[in-house]
Amino acid sequence: MLLRSSSLARSRKTRRGTELVCEKVFRPLAHPLVLLLAPLRVPPPLVVVAAGVAGFAAAVELGRGSLLAAALLLQLKTLLDNADGQLARLTRRTSAFGRYLDSEVDLLVNAALFAALGWTTGQPALALVGFLALTSVLSLNFNAERLSRAAVAEPEAESGATALLRRVYRLAYAPQDRLAEAVVARRPALTGSIAVSLLANLGMSTQLAAFGLLIALGHPIAFAWLLIVEAALIALALLPRRAPRRQEEVA
Repeated sequence: MLLRSSSLARSRKTRRGTELVCEKVFRPLAHPLVLLLAPLRVPPPLVVVAAGVAGFAAAVELGRGSLLAAALLLQLKTLLDNADGQLARLTRRTSAFGRYLDSEVDLLVNAALFAALGWTTGQPALALVGFLALTSVLSLNFNAERLSRAAVAEPEAESGATALLRRVYRLAYAPQDRLAEAVVARRPALTGSIAVSLLANLGMSTQLAAFGLLIALGHPIAFAWLLIVEAALIALALLPRRAPRRQEEVA
């Protein structure tokens, strides 16, 4: 038990802010799988691909109207998504290739999920707005935490395959990173411990857990509305504060 706890600690990602759903649910659930895969020397990027397959399968089932299957596959995707990073850190095989692959697979899966959401509910416009809201919230979450540590958004690309994934990342994510950097420059408090902790709990594991729950309950489109509310509340919090007007002295 002590050895297992020690390996779980070593496999944790070093970051500011704790995503409670991730740390209390998905990381512990993923750890036995990581301990099984580590001696087999399974490459972490292969687990990223498996997470992507589970995510696309969830999108297919959602599009078919098989809500329970979609909800379960979505949680499997999140479980594997946590396992790949833990496996890489535990076996000391973290890489820029895996980092870029993970980000890009997540974006493709999210796009597929919201396309399926629009198809199965007959509300593609609302699904698109939900997708954009999710992408924005996750981008701000990632970049606020990154900038709080003064870390770079793009690790160095060493090999041909990694360099290719880096170019794809620049097309898909670099505009989001620059926008988030501009927002943080105007609101430095976003890199403070309170803001980073709050945003951490709007991370991918939490979002997909909520999506899966709403799918299982038969209300998948409610997730789009939830995301719109999240984005609206963040936007309101970022609005400039008016300085209080001083009362004119009575002559």
